[in-house]
Amino acid sequence: MSVQSKPGMNVDAFLAWAEGRPGRHELLDGEVVAKSPERVRHAEIKFAVQLALRSALRVGDLPCRMLPDGLSVRIDDGTVFEPDALVYCGEPLDPGAIAVPAPLIVVEVLSPRTKGIDTGIKLDGYFRLPSVMHYLIVDPKRRTIIHHRRAANDLIETRIAAGGMVDLDPPGLSLPLATLFDG
Repeated sequence: MSVQSKPGMNVDAFLAWAEGRPGRHELLDGEVVAKSPERVRHAEIKFAVQLALRSALRVGDLPCRMLPDGLSVRIDDGTVFEPDALVYCGEPLDPGAIAVPAPLIVVEVLSPRTKGIDTGIKLDGYFRLPSVMHYLIVDPKRRTIIHHRRAANDLIETRIAAGGMVDLDPPGLSLPLATLFDG
């Protein structure tokens, strides 16, 4: 990720600036951050996660939706992230929306350049949103998922899974890890 100069930009100005602009960007404390191009492995695993989430939601007949990357999650007035996948529940969003106001599950697939941001700044940021119950960090190199889960009293519990299922309750779905790393 590289930082471009747009000091002090707020989320509304950023979303207007970013709409229709080539490339992918996030806003971190008022600074525009360009996202690096993806490698094939990253894209494959991101797509596998998206499919697994969508499939699990359908199996459970849950009133939730998976959305792939490309949509924004507003953290505060100066920060907006674009996760690799997310799940929200409730009424469908306006088809013209570019931000998801209340994600329940957010997912980031690690890459060498974003590891520190995904495991630090984004971990803190996502859990500042009361709606976020699960933050999944998918590590393609280690073939694991780091599952951060909001528990009682807003404690964050962490589990590192290398096999089996990752249970996400709420909303009540399970992801089989084997399907994420096939291929």
